[in-house]
Amino acid sequence: MVTPEPEPVLQLGAAVLERGVRFALFSEVAERVEVCLFDSVSGREIDRHSLRRRSGDIWHDTLPGLRPGQHYGYRVHGPYEPDLGLRCNPHKLLIDPYARCLAGRFEWHEAVFGYERGHRLGTDSFDRRDSAPYVPRCVVEAASAPADTRPRRAWRDTVIYEMHLKGLTQACPDVPDKLRGSPAALLQPAVLEHIRRLGVTAVELLPLQYSISEEPLIQRGLSNFWGYNPLVWMAPDGPRLGVEHLGTLAELVSGLHEAGLEVLLDVVFNHSAEGNETGPTLSLRGIDNRSYYLLDPERPARYLNYSGCGNALRCGHPAVARLVVDSLRCWAQETGVDGFRFDLGAGLLRAGSGQPDGDYLMGAIMNDPLLSSLKLIAEPWDLGPGGYRLGDFPAGWSEWNDRFRRTVRRFWTGTPGLVGDLATRLAGSADLFSHRRRRPSASINFVTSHDGFTLLDLVSYLERRNGANGHVEPDGEAWNDSVNCGVEGPSTDADVLGRRLRARRNRLATLLLARGVPMLLAGDELGNSQQGNNNAYCQDNVIGWVDWRGRGDADLDLRAFVARLLQLRRDLAWLKCDHFIEGDGRRSDAPSLASEYALRWLTADGQLMTFADWQEERAMSLICEMTDGQQPVRLLWILHAGSEELACRLPALSSGLWCCRLDTASADGFPDARLPPGADQIQVAAQSVMLLEALP
Repeated sequence: MVTPEPEPVLQLGAAVLERGVRFALFSEVAERVEVCLFDSVSGREIDRHSLRRRSGDIWHDTLPGLRPGQHYGYRVHGPYEPDLGLRCNPHKLLIDPYARCLAGRFEWHEAVFGYERGHRLGTDSFDRRDSAPYVPRCVVEAASAPADTRPRRAWRDTVIYEMHLKGLTQACPDVPDKLRGSPAALLQPAVLEHIRRLGVTAVELLPLQYSISEEPLIQRGLSNFWGYNPLVWMAPDGPRLGVEHLGTLAELVSGLHEAGLEVLLDVVFNHSAEGNETGPTLSLRGIDNRSYYLLDPERPARYLNYSGCGNALRCGHPAVARLVVDSLRCWAQETGVDGFRFDLGAGLLRAGSGQPDGDYLMGAIMNDPLLSSLKLIAEPWDLGPGGYRLGDFPAGWSEWNDRFRRTVRRFWTGTPGLVGDLATRLAGSADLFSHRRRRPSASINFVTSHDGFTLLDLVSYLERRNGANGHVEPDGEAWNDSVNCGVEGPSTDADVLGRRLRARRNRLATLLLARGVPMLLAGDELGNSQQGNNNAYCQDNVIGWVDWRGRGDADLDLRAFVARLLQLRRDLAWLKCDHFIEGDGRRSDAPSLASEYALRWLTADGQLMTFADWQEERAMSLICEMTDGQQPVRLLWILHAGSEELACRLPALSSGLWCCRLDTASADGFPDARLPPGADQIQVAAQSVMLLEALP
């Protein structure tokens, strides 16, 4: 017997009330919605109830006597007309998009498809097999809210360390065998101390949302290791990562906060694991296909594939926008994370018909008092029309700046004609962000990320080596802007290793001393290699795990170098100041009275760069003089990608002397050598970075 429910529905999903559990599900097209209850031990369906109430398009009811731990799922009765975009099939157990925990595992089986495979995807093909034995069950969980321990570090002081929760520690020798790859491993003293000593301030975790591996990967004996194939947006992925409950993540976040580290989550709202029109019916497709997905307006049986993964969520629809916001609030409130990185974030800016229009969802996020106070990072592109949106996100957001990545990589490979663009990137990319009154911290600067080569592979391979992924067609980016320093792949040649060491130092120095927020890829400081694989998304093995064995090898280990660079960044505050130089930031000839700091760009003979100098195709050097607007010259930053030594004239000092703080061509990279008083020239080694500071 179901008791009356006089109060309005306050939230979607399964809400634990004093007298039972209230179930609420959105669907515009449903004609009837059933909640199915399962035995938590056997997994057998034991009861089924129709949700009797409908408020607008929210179906809801309260079942008395139920408590946390109850397993459940939905069946939605309604029209099945794929040619009209309607795909309800009550024979398919559907996962609650608001579920906070799942039990059991997903199994690829013919019964999980709403149609009979091999038939046309129209109304003449309808599968009546029960999918419940092959689909995870939702678990009722009570909401919780841990104490707020967020460090709330300013963007200008933030340095991000992008990592895979399992991949970082699975092969770490300093972690006990039974803990390797688990959330607890990240809190092991050796791992925590390693991260802290680097000087990073935030860890960015690849997706924790519950995801499944694509059927072709399973058939090849692989899995979607990275997790960019979400099935549920509020439940952590226990089978893949060992994060069984949100409370497990809350404990991890609390421990990282105690160590002074912020935690950012990579989240995926651009598509779901249900794939294209040939995919399974697991959740949104069977609940309300037309509301949740972008469909081809000419052929509604097909999906607009702006994600490259088969479908695209319809983020401009109120129900989908609510799902995104509620999911973000769930992770933020119940785990205490400090922010989010949005995979293929341009999808958040699309309206119902697919054209760019982000007012609805952006407004919902930025007007939320909790979410708007967190760190928000967009990967500002997707694969749809008008999908490259770098610089288009509103104030309060930061964005992955692939212009920085491409320019820095190409400059160090010797591509000519890049000094002007490189200067703009090093000064904070004002051309991309200042027009919306945003600051350099809107730019997430990076040279490597989970997508593409590791730093060691970037200087060891000209061509990707992705055969282990098993794809028929080549996968991963064809362009890498990489070098191999004379040998393709691993080498023991001392000269090759020396060139690779300097090449990695150059790229790190360019990244970590530039204005904006730097992001490091976990393992780059250890000399981690993926054996030339630049798309290791399916490699839950030694290819995809960080290799710690290079520790102690001077040709591989860059931990001390990264730590010293980040110490320089902290000590020399003008390296991280969070404002743009007035004008274009490239040709200013004097400190601006309105600016706290100023930059001047010089030629090797000490003259101000002219228009002709900026246009010189053969220029392979960039020299930046930094002052604070009140004091004499304080810093001189020289980036020289040429193949010959460069004689560089030093700006005159009214008093004091120059000290070389950084030289990537020196033994350890940090000579801290004072030049003789009155020295007016310095020799810069080929392919090197130098930073000089004027001392009293």
